[in-house]
Amino acid sequence: MTDQPQIEEKPKAPRRKGPWDQRIAQFLVRPLVHTRVTPNHITSLRLLSGLAACGCLAYGETPLIHWGAGLFALSHFIDHMDGELARLGGKSSRIGHLYDLASDVIIHILLFVSIGIGLSDSWLGNVSWIMGIVAGISVGGLFALFQILETRMGQKQANLPRYAGFEVEDVLYLIGPAIWGGGLVPILILATIGAPLFGVWALIRYRSQIFWPQKIVPE
Repeated sequence: MTDQPQIEEKPKAPRRKGPWDQRIAQFLVRPLVHTRVTPNHITSLRLLSGLAACGCLAYGETPLIHWGAGLFALSHFIDHMDGELARLGGKSSRIGHLYDLASDVIIHILLFVSIGIGLSDSWLGNVSWIMGIVAGISVGGLFALFQILETRMGQKQANLPRYAGFEVEDVLYLIGPAIWGGGLVPILILATIGAPLFGVWALIRYRSQIFWPQKIVPE
């Protein structure tokens, strides 16, 4: 009786865990996979809650700015749910992707513009409007840039900044606690200075992928 050769199984490569909010979003949308709820429905909810947040922040007085902070945090989290539903349910579409991207850019531009409007009666005066526009365009542009890179290359190949399960965009979750703590002015100042500088860094860091994109094999 001859011994049959044993086939060695190749060890599976460790699966890279996604960001913590993405994992929670995936868990929450799983029951919706076989329902009539579509990713575009969730994107619309994200857009409406984000616009409501901007309206509250533009008002510039408590308690509405506190409600605005909470609504923005909710809107920012919902932004992860449409993509997860699209992946789990095979409901991805180009129109849906463009709708999601447009919603992201619109909300993040209006967020800082609204903060600038709301702070026009502060010691910043009308300069806050200009600061809000600069910060908003910079943050909105960064969101568009990173989403385009992920679409072209995939998350792994793009190798966007991520630390301990957190993405760069997760810093926006801190806006809520900062506003509740009375830090609206520092938020606007930091965003006005930091977002354009980070944008310059991103253009330099990903210049080859932006200006001379190569065809990447999908993951």
